[in-house]
Amino acid sequence: MADSAVSYVSQEMRDRKGVWTEPLYSPEVASSDIRRWAIAVYWPETPPRIFWDAEYARGTRWGGIIAPQDFNPFAWPIDRTLSFRPPPVPVASARQLTGMNGGQTDTYGVPIRPGDVISTRSALVDWEERAGRLGLTLYLYNETRWENQRGETVRTRRSTQIRY
Repeated sequence: MADSAVSYVSQEMRDRKGVWTEPLYSPEVASSDIRRWAIAVYWPETPPRIFWDAEYARGTRWGGIIAPQDFNPFAWPIDRTLSFRPPPVPVASARQLTGMNGGQTDTYGVPIRPGDVISTRSALVDWEERAGRLGLTLYLYNETRWENQRGETVRTRRSTQIRY
């Protein structure tokens, strides 16, 4: 941290570090959801058969249809309360801070399959402060985890927010 007398880290941030949100659950994934997603992603080309041809998919190492890695079972909820957004992170500052997206990294686990119900939850996992050209800069690291109903990790996303 730059100057120990100046910090954007709030007590609320300290209290929330590592505390996971309550899980949110997707509707059950249908093979037609996967097929439509694959068609949209690969348009105008034909998507790989693993995403839509059950007979072909049975003969693969997966033994059935799987979803593309970028498939999002939370994409089009009828109930808008299913739109998952991690809660904002309050910072200790007397002025409004400028913020920007510092990027994200996705790590994939098991594929999503028809019949899966995916849960998602998020936590503020870390932060760091550094002195930069624009003054004190706060880097916030959030993690979002997706798991299937068997508790297997489907995807982990680590996102960076930058505030100065």
